[in-house]
Parts: sequence; C-alpha cells; structure tokens
Amino acid sequence: MAERNIRVLLAKPGLDGHDRGAKVVAHAMREAGMEIIYTGLHQTVASIVNQAVQEDVDVIGLSIMSGAHIPICKKLMGMIKDQGLEDKLVVVGGVIPNKDIPVLKELGVSGVFPGGTYFDDIVKFIKENAARN
Repeated sequence: MAERNIRVLLAKPGLDGHDRGAKVVAHAMREAGMEIIYTGLHQTVASIVNQAVQEDVDVIGLSIMSGAHIPICKKLMGMIKDQGLEDKLVVVGGVIPNKDIPVLKELGVSGVFPGGTYFDDIVKFIKENAARN
C-alpha cells in the first residue's frame, strides 16, 4: 500500500487580512507533494482545531502577520492538548521576531518560520518531522 501524502492544514487566524504569503507557501508545499487544506482568512482557533480533526491532517500550519502569534499559539496549543492532538506537527510563519521564537517553542510549536524563510527549509522541516500514518 502506498504511503499517503503529508496532509497540511494551513490557516490564517484572527483579523489578519493578508494571505498572499500563505498562498505562496501552500503552492510550494503542493509542489513538494503535500496535500494542502487552506482555511482562508479570519479563522478562529476553535475552527482551526475542528478542521484539523475533520481533515485528519498531519500538520497544522498558521500564518500570522498581525503580531498576535503568542496569544494565538497559546490558545491553539491548549486546545490541541484538550483534544488529544499532540501527535500533530504545529508550525507557524509570518511576522515573528527572533526573540519570540523560544517562547513559541516552549508553548509546543515545533517549527517557526519568520518572513524570509526559504520555502525549501519549510518543506524539509515538515517532511522530516510530520508523522505519516
């Protein structure tokens, strides 16, 4: 039986209305053979977690340009724990200052990709770290 592609839920939480970068990253991941479910703009954390469960994804990826990455990730990681989804790889990209990366990792975010990160680095990280069933 062939191994299935890595399934990634790519979400834009909160009021951030800028999604060009997320769409370009989604395209790069598709080109690398991943299956992408893009949620669109203005998602709540609860809807992101629900969609991750419904779509049976391996990866939850957030694109956050608003500067609210710490409170959003704190809420997301709490809901992931409550739902028993700790096996999901969580990655975050966007406008993220270097000083916030250790905080996000302490919350349980596995990969943090500030603006300017090479697509190949994002793809490589996901391929090396995502659980595939």
